[in-house]
Order: sequence, then structure tokens, then C-alpha cells
Amino acid sequence: MRLLLAGRTVSAAGSAVTAVALPLVAVVDLDAGPAAVGLLAAAVWLPWLLLGLPAGVWVGRWPRRPVMVGCDLATAALLASVPVAGWCGALTLGHLLAVALLAGAGGVFFQAAFQAQLPELVAPERLSSANARLQGGTSLAQLVGPALAGPAAQTFGARSGLFADALTFLCSALSLLLVRTRPAPGRGKERPEEPEPLRAQVAAGFRHLLHDPYLRAITAYGAVANLALAVGQSVLVPYLVRELRLGAGLVGPLAALSALGGAAGAAPAGPAGRRWGTARGTAAVQLLAVPFAALLPLARPGAGVALSALGSTVLVAGVVAGNVVFTTFRQRRVPAALLTRVVTSAMTLNHATLPLGALLGGAVAAAAGPRAALWLSAALLSGAAVRLRRGPLARVRDLPVD
Repeated sequence: MRLLLAGRTVSAAGSAVTAVALPLVAVVDLDAGPAAVGLLAAAVWLPWLLLGLPAGVWVGRWPRRPVMVGCDLATAALLASVPVAGWCGALTLGHLLAVALLAGAGGVFFQAAFQAQLPELVAPERLSSANARLQGGTSLAQLVGPALAGPAAQTFGARSGLFADALTFLCSALSLLLVRTRPAPGRGKERPEEPEPLRAQVAAGFRHLLHDPYLRAITAYGAVANLALAVGQSVLVPYLVRELRLGAGLVGPLAALSALGGAAGAAPAGPAGRRWGTARGTAAVQLLAVPFAALLPLARPGAGVALSALGSTVLVAGVVAGNVVFTTFRQRRVPAALLTRVVTSAMTLNHATLPLGALLGGAVAAAAGPRAALWLSAALLSGAAVRLRRGPLARVRDLPVD
């Protein structure tokens, strides 16, 4: 578990660098506008629309570790191609879009395999703790990554962050090769001896997700919340640079502050769920956290930038706390034979709204400015949290796992 945690944390740090560096390359090196930055953000998540559902079936048939290692190595090569193209004077927006699209495709297969492998490595009673440690490590990585991305971009150029991220994916691949897999007892096999047709297997996973009221409510919340978050995230870097007048060296550190909320939200998620309820308590936490998103568009240049940092920090804390509880519930609730299919069905619905949100954010920012996009993001988040609080999670104290 330690090797797995180390590999995922290092990779998450690199990905956090890329989340800042990729739009910075577009804005600073290629002079891209808000619509182009929104399109770039959408390209990362578009593969979930195209590949998410069949990937759940395919990964269910394949060994998990080779899938994850292959995805890491391919993504490392893709990211390294950006600084190489820049050094050769051949970098274009089309190149950035292709890298974002193909790296996103690798992420689809990696996540499907990773979400299904964790229950094979960890006993059911330790899943919540394992997910909290992974989420906490990711949040700490997201604190370090953007903090380094800004100064590195200012000193070495925005493209340097993508080369650093490529190295982290190599580290992740190495850690996966060294992990000893010992399937937990009672999980069973996921791959049937005589596989059904692809369409039938996809439909079975999708039906299981939609027929379970708790999984359905959580997935619907995640889809709307991701739509809202993508609206805000797609305009955040141009907003910080052009509206709040921050230099490239300060964009990364400011973005990193929100990761403090992630680290704060991951650790107590399990104990808080046991005390106040994994269903009712978690829904209440979301409802309390999402209004802080309204602080982002209220920020102003100078000292007012602190409002943006505070809003992001509290919002991310609530999101991460919910992710720990909801991910653990899904891994424990779904039978092993359906796990990758249900996971990818849920993640497809959740991630499908990300490119839509990124495009919407870019369009709203181009028409009315980035503040308008951030206000829209805050309104959508609040509506999703209210709906979650009034759904089936409000009628039970704890999410049932049987």
C-alpha cells in the first residue's frame, strides 16, 4: 500500500503541475483566448464520453497492472512531446489539444483499473482508510505541484512543468511494477469465463448503477458538481492572470492553497462519517461547503485575492470529504463481477459533464467575462448540493453496503 500511495502521490503532484502549466502554455506561449483554453480543458475529459463505458468491460477482462503501467508510460511520452515541440519551434494549439485528448484517454483506462484493483489489495473494513490516505496524498501533491508550477514557469518557461509531469508518470509506473498484489478474500473474479457481448455487459453495469437509488443519487450529484467545477476551472487561470493581475509565478501557489482543503477534508472523512452518518452527514457537508464557491468571483486585485483562496480551500475540503465516502461506498456496495463496469458507468456520467462545463465556461467567459462564469459555477454547485440533501441520502443515517 505504501508503494501504491507513493506512486499515486508523485503522479498527482505532476498532474497538478500540468493542470496549471498546460493552460499557461496556451495563454503565455500561444496567446490563446478564453474559448481556446476552455476547449483545451474539455479535451482532457472528452475521452470519458467516447471510451468510458466500453473501457469498463475491457478492463474487466484484462490484468489490471499492465493496463495501468502502459497508461503511465504512454502519458509520459505524450507530455514530454510538448516541451520537445516547443524547443523545436513547432508547438501549436493543435498539438496541445492532441496531447490533452490522448492523455485523457489514458486516464480513462487507468482509473477503471485502479478503482477496481484497490478492493483486491485492501480488506473491506480498511477501504475507507485507504481511500482517505490516497485522497489526502493527492491533495498534498496538489499543494506542492501548483506551488512549483508557477515559479518554474516564470524561471524556465511554462513548458517545463509538462516535462516534470512526464517524469512523475514514469515514477508511478515503477511503483506499480514493484507493488505486490494479494487479492483480498471474498472478492471473487470479475472476468466471466464466457464473456457476453460488449453491449450486453455495458448495459448490465449501467442498469445496476441506475437501479440503485443511492448510487444513482451520488452519481447525479457528481455529474452536476463536475459540470459546475469545470465551468470555474476552465476560466480560473485567465481570471487570475487577467482579472486579478497575478503574474505567472503567483498563479501556481494560489492554486495550491486550495489543496490544503483537500488534505483537511480527506483525513476526517471516515471518522466523521461514523459519527454523523455516511449518508446524512456527508450530504450536509456538501451543502455547507459549496456556497464558498461564491467567494471566487467576489475576489479583487490586491488583498481581495484572499477571498479566492478561502473559497477554493473550503470548497475543495467538502468535495474531497465526499469523494472519500462515496468512493468507498461504491467499492463496497457493488459486486466484484460488476465493479469495473459500474465504476466506469458512474465515472463516465460524472466526467461527461466536464468537457461540457469547460466549453460552457469558455463560452460564458468570452461573452460576459470570467466572473460571470464563476458565478454560474457557484450557482450550479449550490443547486446540486440542495438536491443531494433532499434525496435518498437524507432518509438514512448511513449508506447501506449490502
